[in-house]
Amino acid sequence: MPKMSSEPTEPTAPTAPCKRTTLHGPTMGTRWSASVDADNTMDLAALRQDLAAAVEQVDEQMSPWKPDSDLIRLNRAPVGDWVDLPAEILEVLDCALDVQRLSTGAFDPCVGALVDAWGFGAVRDSPDAQAIRAARQSTPLAAHGCLELDRPSGRARKRATLQLDLCGIAKGYAVDRMANVLQQHGVRHALAALDGELRAMSGQASGVPWAVALERPEAGRRAVHAVIELEDLAVATSGDYRRYLEVGDARLAHTMDARRCAPVNNAVASVTVLARTCMQADAWATALLVAGPDEGLAMAQRMGMDVLFLLRRSEGLVEVGLGRFGRSADRSNLVCHTN
Repeated sequence: MPKMSSEPTEPTAPTAPCKRTTLHGPTMGTRWSASVDADNTMDLAALRQDLAAAVEQVDEQMSPWKPDSDLIRLNRAPVGDWVDLPAEILEVLDCALDVQRLSTGAFDPCVGALVDAWGFGAVRDSPDAQAIRAARQSTPLAAHGCLELDRPSGRARKRATLQLDLCGIAKGYAVDRMANVLQQHGVRHALAALDGELRAMSGQASGVPWAVALERPEAGRRAVHAVIELEDLAVATSGDYRRYLEVGDARLAHTMDARRCAPVNNAVASVTVLARTCMQADAWATALLVAGPDEGLAMAQRMGMDVLFLLRRSEGLVEVGLGRFGRSADRSNLVCHTN
């Protein structure tokens, strides 16, 4: 029973109204942003500085293009040698290997040599046939057994010759780091974004969910395919329409299929995945894009995932939705939140 008191209480100060502020900055060849609903007591300058630092730290650790990144240090280390690594990249590697195992290799962090050979690496160029043959010989078929992590000791070592690439998961992790910073600053209502990866913290301060546009997968133009409403969840989209190389009459997507040792080439135009963390959503969007329509749909259904596939068919784009995406034919009325 609540304890009663006859003593007067101090009046409660009225809650300051929230104002929408969008913070943003450059990173990883694109931009990060955070839409924040906060009152006028929030130190927005300090918040922006910490958000930028968190994203930059991910880039400094996991970039495949920066010669002094922790990822490059690991790639250059001799097979069998332990390499001391920060906790953040070990967390991402752990998740990457887990998704690699669960997706039976559709997601594979050991595609670095293939990425370079096909012309999507630090030096953008046409595919190199000799380099592709060499990459096919050196790319391991089972990444989970080729990399050993010792997270308590903060280290990892390669068990075979390999080149890691975390581009299919690092941006999602960066969004999660942004969410952590926002929480540390006391922000309750925010939408963090980096490229096609977003994470909603609660809904908007007004009480309505965040509206998130899903891009229509068409090269050369940007158009909205659908709008979903998001609360306390992350969303990521992977597709074959934004980064690609044209070689003759062929268009090669930048995402690698390690099992074929070649770029993705199937009927999936894009895959959108909902998950608790953006790192998970990012990795699984990549995995399902690689897996293709049949294997990918079966995989997503088996794991009970919330997924929207946009497939290229002769009649045009065809939607196939599972989970939350499968329960509503009208995407504009789809509200996605934690159960």
